[in-house]
Amino acid sequence: MITVHHLNNSRSQRILWMLEELGLDYEVKRYEREPSMQAPASLKAVHPLGKSPVITDGDKTLAESGAILEYLVETYGNGRFIPAAGTAERIHYRYFLHYAEGSLMPLLLMKLIFGRIPDRLPFLFKPVGHAIVKGANATLLDPQIGNHFMFLESELARRDWFAGPEFTAADIQMSFPLEAASARAPIVRRMPKLAAFLDRIHARPAYERALAKGGPYELMK
Repeated sequence: MITVHHLNNSRSQRILWMLEELGLDYEVKRYEREPSMQAPASLKAVHPLGKSPVITDGDKTLAESGAILEYLVETYGNGRFIPAAGTAERIHYRYFLHYAEGSLMPLLLMKLIFGRIPDRLPFLFKPVGHAIVKGANATLLDPQIGNHFMFLESELARRDWFAGPEFTAADIQMSFPLEAASARAPIVRRMPKLAAFLDRIHARPAYERALAKGGPYELMK
């Protein structure tokens, strides 16, 4: 039996979704975030870094969203949710499995962290904090994030899903940063291809079943 060590409002929601797409039996062990929004210390008993997602499958313990998705598809997919080896689609698949956390998510997290700086400063220093955040957004974060959104919009204009004509684990991997961005940046919903992508994944029965298993799901609010 696969066990998902599931932290609320986190990347581990993607793992539940993958398991539902695969039709596998699994157990959910729930963890709640601390008031600081950090994962609880109890997760360190599962993996030394104390982060989510983590799964256990027999004597195997796996962490990192992309690695877990690859493991599940390669072990239980029977050819589903991954393009054939040697195809252009397989190259796109591999790229977006890594791009989601390697390129896009760090920018979104940086914007979130910068946005919270003024709230953590003494009252007299808040104007300085707001000025720093405004400058960082204007000169660094917003232009880069906008460039990424335009890139993704153009990719989905070329094909139905991120890897090609068929839905794959790469789309599950891409869901978290795009949902996180959509929760805070209305521009994502004004980009027709990205908005349609989000609507399509939210309409998938396996996505809805995963939400029921995982519980309330709010991102980066």
